[in-house]
Amino acid sequence: MNKGNSTIRLNDKGAVISMSNIIFSSKATAQNGRDGHVKSDDGIIDVNLVNPAGNKSDEKGSNPEQLFAAGYAACYDGALNLMASNQGKNITSETTAEVHFMKDPADDGFKIGATLHIKIEGVDQKEAEELAEAAHQFCPYSKATRGNIDVELKPTAV
Repeated sequence: MNKGNSTIRLNDKGAVISMSNIIFSSKATAQNGRDGHVKSDDGIIDVNLVNPAGNKSDEKGSNPEQLFAAGYAACYDGALNLMASNQGKNITSETTAEVHFMKDPADDGFKIGATLHIKIEGVDQKEAEELAEAAHQFCPYSKATRGNIDVELKPTAV
C-alpha cells in the first residue's frame, strides 16, 4: 500500500508498519548469492562471499552469517551502553555475536540462530543480566529477530 511519499505495510498481525520515520538507511548489493560478492553503496563494505559449508577452494571471503554477526554485535553493544548510561552506570562492555547456520526440521531447509556473549565490567552479575535483557528489549536487531530466530543471551560480569 502506498500513501503519498510513505509506504505503509501490514505486519503478520495486521498492524500498520510505517516507513515514514526513517532516520537513515544503509544499502548493500549482493551478486551471485553465497558464492558471489557484496558491496555497500559507499564502498566501505566490499567483500567476496564464500559458502563455508560448500566451498571447496581456498578462496577467502565473508558470508551472510558473519556480516549479520558483525552488525548484531555492534548494534546490541550500543544498546547495552545506552541502557547503562540511562541508569547512571559506568561500564565497559564487549559483545560477541555468534550466528549459527542450522538445518530447519520444520521444512528441511535452513535457519539461523544467535548467541550473544556479553562481557560487562563495572557491575555485578545480577546487574549484568538486567542490563543485557534491557538492551535486548531495546536493540533494533533484537527487535527485528524477536519471534523469528532463537537468540540466547550470555551476560557475564567481569
